[in-house]
Amino acid sequence: MRLPRMFTLWLAGAAVLLPVAACSSDEPAAGQAPQATTAAPSEEPQEEVNAHPFTGKPYENLRPVLAVKIENTAAGKPQLGLKSADIVYIEQVEAGLTRLMAIFSSKVPAKVGPVRSARISDLHIAPQFGKPAFSYSGAQTKMLPFIAEASLFDVGDTRNPGAYFRQPGRFAPYNLFANTKQLLAKAPKATKAKDIGYTFGDAPAEGGVERKSYTVKWPAARFTFGWSETKKQWLIWQDGKKDVAAEGGQLGAPTVVVQYTKTERSEFHDKNQSYTPLVHSTGKGSAIVLRDGKAFKAKWERESEDGGTTFTTESGEPMNFAPGQVWVALASRKPVIP
Repeated sequence: MRLPRMFTLWLAGAAVLLPVAACSSDEPAAGQAPQATTAAPSEEPQEEVNAHPFTGKPYENLRPVLAVKIENTAAGKPQLGLKSADIVYIEQVEAGLTRLMAIFSSKVPAKVGPVRSARISDLHIAPQFGKPAFSYSGAQTKMLPFIAEASLFDVGDTRNPGAYFRQPGRFAPYNLFANTKQLLAKAPKATKAKDIGYTFGDAPAEGGVERKSYTVKWPAARFTFGWSETKKQWLIWQDGKKDVAAEGGQLGAPTVVVQYTKTERSEFHDKNQSYTPLVHSTGKGSAIVLRDGKAFKAKWERESEDGGTTFTTESGEPMNFAPGQVWVALASRKPVIP
């Protein structure tokens, strides 16, 4: 059973014992015990605070969803805008490397990048957000019809060239950035943030194993998430180096989900005949949820592409995430190069 997406805050006045002044007119009769005066409890009205479906944090208005494909190899770093994302997906691409898809809604930075090309797995992840705006820098010709039919608003650099610019000091193709205001302007009907299956709140009382770090591997990429008690985040290292944001500081998130999925060869491949992996984000499987310095075994399920992904504990209770940004590493128990 899914938990309601709101926090309930209340203040209850505690019972207060008031001392009774000793004076002749108020002295109890012989044999009687003195009576203490108790103030009646006072309760203030409950205040309901809506929790954002992507982050569990309070919000006033739900906003449209923007998904952006972002480079994450050394040549494309540091990335701009990731610190503002609600959700960041790590997906395997050709040659065993990875690429990111960042989901923005509650907070949208002015600029994002480097923006890179789309992959078939993106089109299977996007429908759970309804019909989001999707920013990317091209795709294989063979894949363009699939993008045209996908549940998204295409605001890529071909359809919306005015939203993109080349960042000085970087070299192509790692210098393409986008103005998010112009991206969203081209998708005025983009779906607003909605329930995608996540629940937020206290961690399970049992089942967590204390961990200082957790490493996830792909054939040619490695992410390590290290717990910072000071920042209350899992700080991120990629391939042994700190993942530093262009805005400054190391990237990190209160919750990291390692979602183990089936990955197989798709019908698409690059000019070197390296096939594009297809990451299956529907179905069910196991996961590891990192939060509060602990690792929790969990299960995930997504019945259909237009439905959300639910995470539960091994006993079947909702696996709550810590409020804040969520990173989802779509991994495989036995990674292979398709």
